[in-house]
Amino acid sequence: MKTTAGIPYLPDNDLAGPAELVNPIRARRTDGKLLNLDRILLHSPPFARAWNSMFGAIRNQLSLPPKLRELAIVTIGALNKADYEYAQHVPDFLKAGGTKEQSGALADVPAALDNTKLFDEAERATLALTYEMTRNITVAYHTMKRVRAILPDRQVVELAGTIAGYNMVSRFVVAIGIELEQPHRSSR
Repeated sequence: MKTTAGIPYLPDNDLAGPAELVNPIRARRTDGKLLNLDRILLHSPPFARAWNSMFGAIRNQLSLPPKLRELAIVTIGALNKADYEYAQHVPDFLKAGGTKEQSGALADVPAALDNTKLFDEAERATLALTYEMTRNITVAYHTMKRVRAILPDRQVVELAGTIAGYNMVSRFVVAIGIELEQPHRSSR
């Protein structure tokens, strides 16, 4: 099996790479199975190692509330048409307290920015920062002020870093053409 860019997925077995590299990746995954993303990243062991370290920290070591982290990630997936990223993270968003209505509203992110029925102020501020960093790169002063009024500085840094990191993920999975696992499993 290959990506839409024609790069073959490495097998989900001992041939995927050295155990000291593959085992920490497996440890972060449901049932210890490698995702298609992992099976592509392992073509470059240094890149796979760094990726696993960074995204392991984002997913498991930050003080940023998981719901806001996952809201940012699924929003990036929606904005960048990164179906793989979106599908991988919707279950995590729901598990973190998000709703199906909220994830559905992300089909129109500009409308979601002002949706006070579905999103509270912290969520709308997260959406605004995510939208501006993803679409504009620059962030308006009032948007950052809004986010800083809700989150302590540490979490502002973590949210901006998460948004930046997952924009990288979306660009990578779209460019390489990584497809969803069959059957779909969630956990990045």
